[in-house]
Amino acid sequence: MTVTTDPVALNQWVPCAWDGQIPVGGSLDTMIFGQPIHVQRTGEDSYRVAAVDGTTERELPVQVRYTCVFTTLGDTPRPLPEIAEFDEADRRITGCGNVGVNTSPYRLVENFLDMAHFAFIHTDVLGALDQTEVLAYRTEHRKEVDEIWAIDCTFYQPAASKAATGGQLTRYVYRVMSPFSVMLYKNVVTDPSRNDAICVFIQPKRETECLAYMPMAIVDEVSTVGDLIDFQQSIFLQDRVILENQRPALLPLDPTSELPTRADASSIAYRRWLKAMDIRFGILEKQAA
Repeated sequence: MTVTTDPVALNQWVPCAWDGQIPVGGSLDTMIFGQPIHVQRTGEDSYRVAAVDGTTERELPVQVRYTCVFTTLGDTPRPLPEIAEFDEADRRITGCGNVGVNTSPYRLVENFLDMAHFAFIHTDVLGALDQTEVLAYRTEHRKEVDEIWAIDCTFYQPAASKAATGGQLTRYVYRVMSPFSVMLYKNVVTDPSRNDAICVFIQPKRETECLAYMPMAIVDEVSTVGDLIDFQQSIFLQDRVILENQRPALLPLDPTSELPTRADASSIAYRRWLKAMDIRFGILEKQAA
């Protein structure tokens, strides 16, 4: 078992459990970047997380936010992103657990950014086979927070959310907050002036083995918590089939390796951003000619 030495990856906050997964006094053994991790719930709202090397443990920093327990293996971690919607009192803050996926964490991010698959993978829910076009949108590198944003995204959806009662042209804003975290803002069905916030935080266990956590801060006074979780997990499980069959599983950053289309503008921006930060974990190195 090899633990990565990539400082860029190590200096990210990543989830290691979802809040409430472990009973008070209980513990969980897991892995991040090839490093065995021990997570212990020490109180109602407190956790202890440690990196385990044989019989030796090194205590790690902990943050409990967005329904997740986060930790970092680095000494100078990138800040955990601020998502204001999770602090709004009238929202349904829902953690949808996690789902294991055998692929690169970056493939997970790109799948989340990709609107082109909606009609074919999430037919009659997030897309329709007679309306498959991805309309032009814009990407930005917001240097003040070092994040990638995709704005002015629109796509027709027959059932955009659990609360939807019919089809609509859904407005999206995508936000890549770190190499291992991504979210979207989607207009609320019942209140067009507001946006739902839906996230994916990725725990990279190994280069091609991940856990994806799916917290949401949404405006929905009708659906039960169980309905919200079932809807989100059903969408993600449809994606998992595609993700685990993508080859190569590692992500190539050489622009000639995989040819993009206009619909892939957010993926292009994301890969350029990853290349500029010189991340190595989970990246397919260019083969010599």
